[in-house]
Amino acid sequence: QVQLVESGGGLVQPGGSLRLSCAASGSIFAISDMGWYRQAPGKQRELAASIFRAGSINYADSVKGRFTISRDNAKNTVYLQMNSLKAEDTAVYYCNADVIHSWGGDPTEYWGQGTQVTISS
Repeated sequence: QVQLVESGGGLVQPGGSLRLSCAASGSIFAISDMGWYRQAPGKQRELAASIFRAGSINYADSVKGRFTISRDNAKNTVYLQMNSLKAEDTAVYYCNADVIHSWGGDPTEYWGQGTQVTISS
């Protein structure tokens, strides 16, 4: 079993910044893909950013240039630095990780509980 613990959400004014963290723990051999998804009320969950173990990164067009995703493989932790925040960034942000439990094993997808990010003036 693997747990993803998120932190860093909160309320911030437009133009402000937040840094989200997500630490994975449990039965982990390695983690391939890690990412941040977000879901606004009444909207479908969408990928904000993802990062593979070797460092390849994908960003949604809506966050490109404002958000930076990074990871610390030794700590099994992924971060999302969010700058120049806009009202439309308001959502619950969910951490996602594809966890490999043993050598040669296939990854299993895990999700965090989600952390609320609210941008309001």
